[in-house]
Amino acid sequence: MKPLQPELERRRKAHLYRRRRVLDSPQGPLLTVDGRELLSFCSNDYLGLANHPRVIEAMQQGARRYGAGSGSAHLVSGHSTAHHALEEELAEFTGRERALLYSTGYMANQGVIAALLGRDDTLYQDRLNHASLIDGGVLSRARLKRFRHNDVAHLERQMAGQRDGEAMVAVDGVFSMDGDLAALPELASSCARQGAWLLVDDAHGLGVLGREGRGSVDHFGLGQDEVPLLMGTLGKALGSFGAFVAGSEALIETLIQQSRSYIYTTALPPAVAEATRASLRLVRSEGERREHLQRLIDRFRREVQRLGLSLMDSPTAIQPILAGSSEQALAWSRALEARDILVTAIRPPTVPEGSARLRVTLSASHSMAQLERLLEALAGLPGEVPA
Repeated sequence: MKPLQPELERRRKAHLYRRRRVLDSPQGPLLTVDGRELLSFCSNDYLGLANHPRVIEAMQQGARRYGAGSGSAHLVSGHSTAHHALEEELAEFTGRERALLYSTGYMANQGVIAALLGRDDTLYQDRLNHASLIDGGVLSRARLKRFRHNDVAHLERQMAGQRDGEAMVAVDGVFSMDGDLAALPELASSCARQGAWLLVDDAHGLGVLGREGRGSVDHFGLGQDEVPLLMGTLGKALGSFGAFVAGSEALIETLIQQSRSYIYTTALPPAVAEATRASLRLVRSEGERREHLQRLIDRFRREVQRLGLSLMDSPTAIQPILAGSSEQALAWSRALEARDILVTAIRPPTVPEGSARLRVTLSASHSMAQLERLLEALAGLPGEVPA
């Protein structure tokens, strides 16, 4: 049996060791972390809905009606009225014929790729895709080809060599560690010419971009014909938990029949579905949340650029500040925490070697005064600024 401790020690020495923190408060700008109050800029709760009173009330009412758990998989006895209503509402929201709930975004990506591709097919992925897309490709056993980040010309050269089997292109709508958007119009055109599926993981765009928060696909004016496979998560801007895939009637029926991560897992608790229905109504009706978030983003970018920090090119709530080395990123994170501000240091293998960073995430629940407090702390970061 291989000893495990040496690898753990190696990770510590390389500044790659990760540790969990214990929260004793709801999600929000101010968190109680390991018994200490910190101003947080590292949550994906982009619209501040995870602790919204209406969402909490909907979950409580759902628990009173349906109980604490679903009890079974969707295809056995776990598919409730709440699940069904949420699927219909998500389909209408995203402009698709149908939607299908999954227990997590990881399972949704694995489930759709493995259900549609096999050994004789080819999956093309952006090099900065989320791990769930990469792992979904491995699970499918399709040939995997990775193209340079947002380089559609590179993708087209790769696709030109395909002679047989199905083809699928999978991308993040908003890249989770860089915050930039995929070149969806160009990707959709390339897929249409090649006859390939286009799968967009819109975990970080849904709720924030597009009309009423319909996501990155809507932001570019694309629909089901251009993007036949849309995955969205419910635990970020929508503030609850779970995920869904939306598309045509035939697609959803195929996933119900063939997607192992849908068939062989317990359904989300119905109370979570009820909470998500409430948060979806808030996303659609309270556009001022997105407007305030955009003001925070604009202010943050102006001031961080003025400070001379290496800010990555992101128009979204994800605002990475490049540190370079893992050691530098950790030093910056610790310096901020010394001032009671929580910002996570992101290091390899989550990001490429030499591109460790602070991943600042902004939320509509942040006040402008809280943002100014962060900016003041960033101005005092120690060490050399990377070129």
